[in-house]
Amino acid sequence: MSDARTSSISDVLESAARHNHPLDPSADNTMVLNMGPQHPSTHGVLRMLLEIDGETVVSATPDIGYLHTGIEKTCEAKFYQQVVPMTDRIDYLSPMSNNLCYCLAVEKLLELEIPERAQYLRVVLNELTRIQSHLVWLGTHAMDIGALTVFLYCFREREKILRIFENVAGQRMMTSYFRIGGLALEPPRDFYAQVKEFLDQMPEKIAEYENLLTGNPIWMNRLKGVGTLSAEDAIALGVTGPPLRASGVDWDLRRDMPYSCYEKFEFEVPTSTVGDVWARYTIRMVEMYESVKIARQALEGIPEGRITADAPKIILPEREKMKTEMEALIHHFKIVTEGFAVPAGEVYQAIESPRGEMGYYVVSDGTAKPYRVHMRNPSFATLQAVETMCKGRLLADVVAVIGSIDIVLGEIDR
Repeated sequence: MSDARTSSISDVLESAARHNHPLDPSADNTMVLNMGPQHPSTHGVLRMLLEIDGETVVSATPDIGYLHTGIEKTCEAKFYQQVVPMTDRIDYLSPMSNNLCYCLAVEKLLELEIPERAQYLRVVLNELTRIQSHLVWLGTHAMDIGALTVFLYCFREREKILRIFENVAGQRMMTSYFRIGGLALEPPRDFYAQVKEFLDQMPEKIAEYENLLTGNPIWMNRLKGVGTLSAEDAIALGVTGPPLRASGVDWDLRRDMPYSCYEKFEFEVPTSTVGDVWARYTIRMVEMYESVKIARQALEGIPEGRITADAPKIILPEREKMKTEMEALIHHFKIVTEGFAVPAGEVYQAIESPRGEMGYYVVSDGTAKPYRVHMRNPSFATLQAVETMCKGRLLADVVAVIGSIDIVLGEIDR
């Protein structure tokens, strides 16, 4: 446990001790309450130290580290291409977003030119990833508040997306489908019809979720005016993604710092100036509509061509060529057993993940293994804002606040 973390937890306990004098009627009587680490509403293995006065939250200190995996350090012992499957496990609800961000960073160091076909397919799959991640958020968030039916509806559509992923990559969640230089495989023939069918159905399903929740008086009372975060506090605390836009900051990396080929698509970036749990809910609902719009444009515009860059010393050769051409077999053997050298240098690449700005800082020393890989994950930064949003609110509001920021402990405890 770090000194900073120990100090933070000690401060909470000392504060509670200072204020808790039952024999002094003029003193504030506060109590320290553990929420978690195993709690259905913490959305992962998170412990919240809550100092409460009656049912009012005085302070809220997140205690993390229960899910620590050491992935960043492990990357230093892997070839560059071997890091891709590890990125799936950072944010396990948006594995393809992690794949893309890491691949873009290494491709910058290699100065690879990625074919348009691969870029368009990456966009389609990333927007599907955004939708399925938002579906998990909506279903679990609604269940936290007591709306159990929505969870079943959301997972009905998420199952369709996971089947698309399984069809294209062979895996439902840890897809590892993106590769440095492009994609692992050409999508199967029925992929396009399968995605089109889903995109045609999805707007009606989102409207169905809204019919269940948006006009529900219990839902509105639990969300409106709760967990307010100002634009100034959001920026100061490093908050990004939907929580930042819900606080009035119009910032989306897909539009403002475009990567892949996002500059070719038309879409809106929803914002709100209210900054409460309700605003974060409405922002994500609109984002699902916009993701459908982007994915449809990308699907309809996929050009012909290669799905990998023209880099035979980096990209594995086609399996049929490997069976008939000695040079292809040698390249395959050397890439798998020795990796490929990446020019010395450092790069930071950021993308707009479902939870906000995801960034990969990759340092190369010129060998086949990265010298350093650091992930800037949005959940880690957004978790800092919990105390600001919860202070002065009721204990029951903590559940709504945690659900509204959509954290994933896998990327916090990486």
